[in-house]
Formats: sequence, structure tokens, C-alpha cells
Amino acid sequence: MELSTLPDDAEDLRTMLLEVSAIKETLEAELAGQRLELENLREQIRLLLHKRFGPSSERLSDDQLQLFNEAEDLTDKEEATAAAAPIVVQAHTRVRTGRRPLPASLPRVEVLHDLSAEEKICPLDGCELKRIGEETSEQLLVIPAKMQVLHHVRPKYACPRCQEGVKIAPPPPQVIPKSMASAGLLAYIAISKYADALPLYRQEKIFERWGVVLSRTTMANWMVQTGTALQPIVNLLRDDLLDDPYIQCDETRCQVLKEPGRPAQRQSYIWAQRGGAPGRPVILFDYDSSRGGEVPQRLFEGFSGYLQTDGYDGYNAVCKNNPKIIRVGCLAHARRRFAEAVKAQIKSKGGAGPSKLSLAHQGLGFIKELYKIEKEIRGQSAPERKAAREAQARPILDKIETWLQGARDQAPPKSLTGRALGYLHDQWNNLTRYLEDGRLEIDNNRIENAIRPFVIGRKNWLFSDTVKGAEASANIYSVIETAKANGLDPYRYFLHLLTELPKAQRVEDFEKLLPTRCTEEEIRETIDRDPAFR
Repeated sequence: MELSTLPDDAEDLRTMLLEVSAIKETLEAELAGQRLELENLREQIRLLLHKRFGPSSERLSDDQLQLFNEAEDLTDKEEATAAAAPIVVQAHTRVRTGRRPLPASLPRVEVLHDLSAEEKICPLDGCELKRIGEETSEQLLVIPAKMQVLHHVRPKYACPRCQEGVKIAPPPPQVIPKSMASAGLLAYIAISKYADALPLYRQEKIFERWGVVLSRTTMANWMVQTGTALQPIVNLLRDDLLDDPYIQCDETRCQVLKEPGRPAQRQSYIWAQRGGAPGRPVILFDYDSSRGGEVPQRLFEGFSGYLQTDGYDGYNAVCKNNPKIIRVGCLAHARRRFAEAVKAQIKSKGGAGPSKLSLAHQGLGFIKELYKIEKEIRGQSAPERKAAREAQARPILDKIETWLQGARDQAPPKSLTGRALGYLHDQWNNLTRYLEDGRLEIDNNRIENAIRPFVIGRKNWLFSDTVKGAEASANIYSVIETAKANGLDPYRYFLHLLTELPKAQRVEDFEKLLPTRCTEEEIRETIDRDPAFR
């Protein structure tokens, strides 16, 4: 019965039906919201299960992308396929690489395996055998680290007549004065911990096997003093970093147990920055207890140029307060969000997900085309890269922008696909700014790769005990990672640096020691002068 057909004396029934209808609409809206929330939670569970048990790669095959292409793209491809000639694929020839030869630079020790004198006599006629050739093979031998003591002797001299004016040679300058730690030992401990992620307690056990008692507390104090001694080097590297018009930045957590006014459970942060002149990259790490916007303002005070980061809002203040800083986004972070949406989809028997998740596949397909262009222009000059991006990448970005306007209305905002689309929309200006300059990268992967050794080390040594320890670790990481980025062997460079650093007096002396300016010849000369390596 329609409400309008009810008699007037049924007013109470009409009111009741209206209330029931309103309650029904409310319940249906709540049910729809709960269903959407439930689907979002299921999506999160599928993503967590994929992260736990599935592959971590963000790559997506061309076959998967074809399942979700737009209708007009499929039509175009079908027409092109019908008109195209048959494609002939050449047979694949597998190349057998075999065992790689051992480096020619390694010293060779010849081991002769000869016949005995009796075996060199022919058993048939008793004639002595004549050598007609030889067969050779090589094996790699590893000799464990050798411990030895540098016994310094400084003779004293005095006048035998007046018995006054005793003379003695000054002690050799050391990074840690009056310490038993040589430059070689400090370099070994530092590289083992910060480059090879070997915690001090494990090094303590290793030294015990070699018969040397060296506590982790002593080594920790040495690393703090070493990091402090490196401050002039880090300061000069920061000057070089800020002089370059392009810096990449990222941050990661770091726990410090004994920080004044903060509980041990609170997270602090390591801020990593990468820049420097072409061919002389600089990678710096900086410790701070905060992840707030005041940290980038301190780090990039006086900087002018492009600052590439992820979408974290903590960088907004430095770009707003300094108009000379231009923000550049990271397309890898946008790609990662679409990849997570794809991983969280429900897999059907045919291998394709539900239609609403096809937006994530489409987003990944667009981004894959942009990265394909970057791969093709890698190694070209900055003007060539800029021209190639204008000709090839800009049309794709224009297409993405048009697609994005309609795609956002098709995905729930709180779903993984909706969040990926929202990130792409909110960061659009920053993400497309790499077109402006050929020196810019499409993503922030270089600084993320540079920060990875710290993250790996953190999994082993877990935390820093004090703020001084965290700051010293940041300095040591800065010098080691910059040396690696400039093609230097970190141990050999550190041995050279810690040997020559105590002798430096002028700014020019410190500049010669920078990993961006130091040469292999200088390192070799320092090592050759060291009596321990003669």
C-alpha cells in the first residue's frame, strides 16, 4: 500500500512507516560503510600476507598490463595486430660464461707438484724423462687478519758533558692521543661495523679468538672519538653538498637509549642527503631526535636549487620559507603504492583481479613507460635527457593527468588504489618537475640506496647508546659512503685518512683528505710508508 493511499485516520501508521523507512536508509548506509571498511581491511590483510610470503618486486609483466588496458588502447592494438606482418623471433643462444678468472692484481704463490726422482726414470728403457710442458690451475686462498703490535721506540739523547737538554723525537700524531689503537685498528673496527654491519660484540668475540681482549665498551669509545675527529671532513663535505644545485634527501628511524628528556623507546632519526659536483658525489648522514620540519630548515640553510624527497610533509616548511628551494617528487613512491594495490587484489582462477583494481594495473603501466624512457636515456648528457623527456615522457604524463581525473571517482578514497591515486594527484606538480632539468632523476632511489647500509647495520646493532654515539656514527657513515660513491676502497681510504688526519693543520690539508678529492696514489703512498704494511 502506498503512503498516499492511507486514510487520514491512519496518521500514526504513516508516521511509523516514515520512521521505518528512515531507519532502513540509515542501516543501509551504515551497512555499505561497514562493507567498504571490511573490504579495505581485507585488502590490508592481503597486502601484509603478500609482504610476508610473496615476492617484493614491483615489476609487472606486459601480459598482466594488457588485461587492464583502456578500451581504446585495446582496440588500437587489435587493429595494429591485424595489419602487422608476422613477427619472427630469433632463436635464443645461451652463452656459457664458465668460471671467472681470479683477479690478476692478486699476488701469486707458486706451488710445484713434481714427480719424485725415481718416477722421472722411464720404466721401459731406464732413460731419464724430459720435461715437455706443464698443466696449471689456480685456487683462491684467504689468510685471516693478522694481529701484530707496533712497538714504538723513541731514543733519548743528552749531552754527556753538561747533562742538560735531553732530546727525544715527538710521538707520532694519532687520532686518539695516548691510545693503543693504531690507525689500522680503528679503520678495521669502523669498516667492520659501519660498512660490513658487524656489531662490536661480535668483533669482541673475533678478537678473543685471536688472543686479544678488547671489550666492546672500549671499541665504542674509540668510535665516538673517531667520529668526532672526522667533523672537519664532514663540514667540508657539507659545503660541497650545499654548493651543488641538486640534493636528494630521505630519513629513517634511529633509536638512542640515553637521550636527555626522552624515554629509551622514543624513535629518533637519521637524515641522509646526496649531492655534490658531477663525478664527485657527496653522501651525508645527520642525526636528530626529531622528524619535524625544523630539521630540513637547519640542514638546507643557505641552499639554492632542487630538493628531491618523497611526499613527507616535513619538507614543506623549508621549501615555503626558502623560495630558492624547488621541491622535486619521487615517482618510485607513487609506483610503490600502485604495486601494493595490485598485490592486495583477489586473484581469480584466470589470474586477473577484480575490475575495480584494474586502475592500479593501469597506473603501473603508465609509470612503467616512463621508466622505460629513463632506461634508454641513462648515461646521456643533461641537455639530451631533458630533450628526450620533453619529446617522449611529457605526452605520457599528459595522458596520465587526463586518466587520473576520471580514475579518482572510480576507487574508494581509503582503499589502496584510492590512496595511490590520491598520492599521485596531490604530488603531481612535484612528480613531473623532473622534466625541467636533465640533471634531475625520476625518483629518489639513489639516496635510498645510500641509506640502505645504515638500515642493514641497524638490524644488527639495533640502537645507539648515547647521542654522541649516534652523531659519531652519522659522521663515520658519511665518510665511508662518500668514499664508496667515489670508487675508493673504504678500508684503504680510512687507513689513509686516520693516518694523515692528525697531521692536518690548514684547511688545504683537510681538503686534500676529502674522499671526493683523494686519489689512489696518495692512499698507496700512505700505506707504503706504514711499517706494518712493509
